[in-house]
This record gives sequence, structure tokens and C-alpha cells, in this order.
Amino acid sequence: MIRKIIRIDKDKCNGCGVCADACHEGAIDIINGKAELVREHFCDGLGDCLPQCPTGAISFEEREAPAYDEEAVKEAQEKIFTKNQTMSAYSGCPGTKIMQIQRTETSEPVEPSLTADSMSKLQNWPVQIKLAPVNAPYFNGAKLLIAADCTAYAYASFHQDFIRNKVTLIGCPKLDQVDYSEKLTEIIQNNNIQSVTIVRMEVPCCGGLEMAAKKALQNSGKFIPWQVVTISIDGKILE
Repeated sequence: MIRKIIRIDKDKCNGCGVCADACHEGAIDIINGKAELVREHFCDGLGDCLPQCPTGAISFEEREAPAYDEEAVKEAQEKIFTKNQTMSAYSGCPGTKIMQIQRTETSEPVEPSLTADSMSKLQNWPVQIKLAPVNAPYFNGAKLLIAADCTAYAYASFHQDFIRNKVTLIGCPKLDQVDYSEKLTEIIQNNNIQSVTIVRMEVPCCGGLEMAAKKALQNSGKFIPWQVVTISIDGKILE
């Protein structure tokens, strides 16, 4: 039968797996690093995966395809539920699965070999700007940290001084060759962000991250406290 169904442009697909997670029917899998519609009869043609794709690789088309089989979808979902009674099913890339990490501040470290200050303070996953879903639950009421990739390597106490009690997003405009401002604008507009801290390196290319964050704050139409911190190559905070 001729019906509306999704189409995945593999040239645009970056294999992030967000679409597979967004597809409640389980029609999409990640194969050889690319998203693929592997169960056409599971695709209902509603396109929940479209707005989640960060690269615009998914679109609609009308073509010959098997009819949507609701019973087969339900049966598959029941099998997954039975197999993962205490875990939510996730068919996408494990690296992009949304996780909110609960941290309890204590004076005693969990591991004897660690001091309290050296323990991880990360509270969310994923952390890459390109991979983080716009409406991830950890953004609600968050103090947002937007950091350049290299800052955590250059500044020794990055977790303690910056990541602690914040939701973290990282990126490198030079390597990603993308303007983050549109994604960051959506995150700020669609969530109750309490504050924004931008941490960048002193190198000129890091200016792209700072400009994108400032543009996002401006375009969001919200008045949110924000600050920029610059880290030197030798690991100091520059005034």
C-alpha cells in the first residue's frame, strides 16, 4: 500500500541514536553507525523522531510500504518490558541515553582512594551540546554550565569549581563546525533555566562558543543571570 512513512538520509545522519529513542514503536535501529528504518510495519507515520534529529536527516515520504501493524508493535513492546522489568527500554546508541545522576554531597568519599573534592560532580548525560535533547528533564530548574571541551583538561578543579550543582553542556565550535546558538536558544526557551555560566579557553576559536551562548540568551527573550569565565592554557582563571 502507498502510505506516509519516514525517510532517513544517511549522508546527514551522525548516528547519535536520538531518533531511535524517540520512536516509541521501535522501528529504528542504529546499524554501522547510522540510523535505519528496519521495521517499516512498526512506523506509524506520525514522525515523533523528526523534531529530535539534530542534523535534519529525517523527513516524510509517501511510498509503497507495509501497513502499520499495531498488534506487532504491542507484542514487541511487551517482550522488551518483560526482559527489562526494572529498566526502561532503550534501542538507540547507549552514549545518548538520557541520564540524571543523583549526587549526594557528603564529607566522606564513596571510594577510599578518592578525596571528597576529587569525586565526580557530573549530574547529567549526555553532555555534548549536539546530543543533549532540548526537553531533557534535567534542564528543569537547572543552573546551566556551557563549557568548551578543553576547559576541564586545563583547569584542575573543574568538577569542584564549575560542574558541581550544575547541568553541564560541552562543545567545540572549531571541531564541530556548527553554530550552537539555535540549539542553546531552544534549551533556554523551553526550560526553566536559573542561570548560565560560560567557561571558555583563552584561545580565539573559543570565542565561537561564548558568542553562541550570548546569542542564545538574547534570542530566548529571557532575563537570566549569566557570566563568562576564561581559562588560560596553563590552567588559571583569567580576570
